[in-house]
Amino acid sequence: MEFKEVLSRRRMVRNYTDEPVDREAIERIIRAAKRAPSAGYTQGQYLVVVTEQATRRAIAELSNEAEYVAEGFDPWISSAPAHIVVCINEDDYHRRYQEPDKLDEAGNEIEWPVPYWWIDGGAALMLVLLAAVDEGLAAGFFGFHRMSGLNTLLGIPPEVAPLGVVTLGHPAPDRRSSSLNNRRKPLSRIAHWERW
Repeated sequence: MEFKEVLSRRRMVRNYTDEPVDREAIERIIRAAKRAPSAGYTQGQYLVVVTEQATRRAIAELSNEAEYVAEGFDPWISSAPAHIVVCINEDDYHRRYQEPDKLDEAGNEIEWPVPYWWIDGGAALMLVLLAAVDEGLAAGFFGFHRMSGLNTLLGIPPEVAPLGVVTLGHPAPDRRSSSLNNRRKPLSRIAHWERW
């Protein structure tokens, strides 16, 4: 599939058939995520793959899927035959930037202008979403900020922070989000050449 086609097909899907996702496809997707950039080549991004039905249902409960369904939507989290939880570890970045080649002129860890661990996690997340499309699958994303208890459920260490859950599967007809009633901004509103 051409990259342009992958981009044009990528959207957040929130309903799936019960057809399982091939393990080899999941492995190719997570290998693609390994290609994400990371500050200082820290590689502080982690993925937890969940395919067991009982665990997927427990994740759906943590996400308050029942409220989502009560609003007229199809079950989303529980219907996806595979989940990939994208995580980051801030401590990895601090350890890396205390190594000799990354110390500042005074011999200290840099002052972080932005938390690059979150940026790197977002890059890995996008590669998961694009690789899913390339595999002929659909994907959606549910942010962790609405899902306390996920670390405990999946045994994720306390120093590792999930960004959220990518749901993977074969798409079924879904009720699209009302957010999609908005159009993408024209390029002229978001791109500025040479100066703002």
